[in-house]
Amino acid sequence: MRIYEELFIVRPDATDEVVDPLIEQLKSVVTHAGGAIDKTEKWGVRKLAYRVQKQNEGQYILIQFSAEPGTVKEVERRLRVADAVLKYMTVRIDEKLKRIEKRKKARDKRAARKPAVVPSLPSIATPLQPGESGGGPIPGAPAAPPIPASPMPGAAQPAAQTAPVETAE
Repeated sequence: MRIYEELFIVRPDATDEVVDPLIEQLKSVVTHAGGAIDKTEKWGVRKLAYRVQKQNEGQYILIQFSAEPGTVKEVERRLRVADAVLKYMTVRIDEKLKRIEKRKKARDKRAARKPAVVPSLPSIATPLQPGESGGGPIPGAPAAPPIPASPMPGAAQPAAQTAPVETAE
């Protein structure tokens, strides 16, 4: 058996007295053919993307069921004949579910091979918090060039290196 989703749009002015018997009819077609109804959802009135049979809105109804391919043909024939139905679409979803399940298994297999998580070390480029000093050398970094003892003639000395010279008198 295959799993299908049947989404159909009914006229927006159709009452529950018209929609419910249609849903029951489709359910009975599926169950008599040996299928099973998985879920039925009424999504309510929604705006259509384009006009269909002079309608701008429609009631959306979704039925998910498991059945043989011949049953789907009968369900579609019943929807085609129903006056209240504007559009319908049948999608086989069992292949999609198999593909999703296969991806999950592959993901779980990769996760099992992955090594244990190592706690991360603090980054070198982390900004300093107020009150911290970044005064020490960074391990593995090249050493800073030494500051010359006597500056070149005509060059201004940085304020941090100038110190008053006391003379002994």
